[in-house]
Amino acid sequence: MKTILCEKIQRITTLKKKLQERLNVKITNKGNEVFINGNPEDEYFAEKVIDALNFGFSFSSAILIKEGDCIFEILNIKDHTRRNDLERIRARIIGTNGKTLKTLSDLTESHFELNDNLVGIISPSERIEAAQEGIISIIRGAKQKNVYNFLEKRKVEDIEDLGLKEIKKKKNNNL
Repeated sequence: MKTILCEKIQRITTLKKKLQERLNVKITNKGNEVFINGNPEDEYFAEKVIDALNFGFSFSSAILIKEGDCIFEILNIKDHTRRNDLERIRARIIGTNGKTLKTLSDLTESHFELNDNLVGIISPSERIEAAQEGIISIIRGAKQKNVYNFLEKRKVEDIEDLGLKEIKKKKNNNL
């Protein structure tokens, strides 16, 4: 049985039935404490999903941790800058009308959420590192355009190589 302390307990209690069905666990609460009971693997995923919901992610994004094999990470803005104007840094991450965050989300196929001085990321395991590097670069002051170019070059192609393809050798024609 795992115990989690939740700030947004009402959100968890309203989604309790959905969470129990999708995560194969029994969820109970007492005050701000949420108790998860199930097999260890399901408890682990339930804890991560509830943490993501508590952070501020939508249910559809948070459930990807279990069903979409995604990873949930939290970056602290203060860990990556010495600047004191954190409002300006948060504004750079969000961008005009949310454009920067939307573009980062599209390029890395990740979900982002800002909560005070923390950035939450839900991303497929092969793209989590690129998502983190993109956010950290913006925090450190890189131009958004340069970050987008970096992420486009680093984008992971969904190629499944089963080792069945023949390797063609170049013919060396010396004239």
